[in-house]
Amino acid sequence: MQVKHPRPPEKKSSPLSRGGQRVYDGVMRRRAAVLFLITATAVSSAACRPEGRGLIILCAGDSLTEGGYPPFLRRMLQREGVLVRVGNYGRSGAASGEYLSFLMENEDRFKEERPDIVLITLGTNDVRTDHDSTPTEVFRQNLLAIIERFRTFRSRGGRIPRIMLSTIPPVPPDDLPNFNAGSARRVEAEINPAIREIANAAGIPLVDHHTALAARPDLLPGVHPSSEGYRLMAETWRKAIPKVF
Repeated sequence: MQVKHPRPPEKKSSPLSRGGQRVYDGVMRRRAAVLFLITATAVSSAACRPEGRGLIILCAGDSLTEGGYPPFLRRMLQREGVLVRVGNYGRSGAASGEYLSFLMENEDRFKEERPDIVLITLGTNDVRTDHDSTPTEVFRQNLLAIIERFRTFRSRGGRIPRIMLSTIPPVPPDDLPNFNAGSARRVEAEINPAIREIANAAGIPLVDHHTALAARPDLLPGVHPSSEGYRLMAETWRKAIPKVF
């Protein structure tokens, strides 16, 4: 006759073991959440740092850029230990429409810079009294188009470069070749307000060269600043760049 052995009773989870499992699950969920926050913070921080070897800055503008502040800016940043390349893409004599054409014609060369930051200073030649004179609304459209062009650029890490705008320095009210008191008035009443509005609407950092040089008229003997005036422009940019990177 076959003897049947009774099966051992099944072990049932006690209320204590179920509670322990809940505590364990809760701990693991909290750990996962903390890990996610740490990872997200690290990624966000990395997105604000330039890739590769150092910072690449592209300077766009007219003669205030081409013959002006970029060398001072490069030396200032290097003295602070920043590994930086500053590309001078200024175009002497260019009003906003002419610079837009220059950018479009040389866009591939510009893009090869793969900048982390683009600095834009334009508008002085738009208040000339000759054929470069540009209505304020047209200036506004040109500047917006230039910004949109630069937004198609990519840095070495594939990101859109940080774009920064600046106001333009005062134009002396004295009669100068191709500038007069009306030019000075337009800087104050039309061009710089348009630049500020665009920067505010687009969320673009704004650097105020106008205020800096208006406080130092000795550094602005004409339309173009003196060497120390360009140094002051570079210093104004330098103070703003750490807020971006």
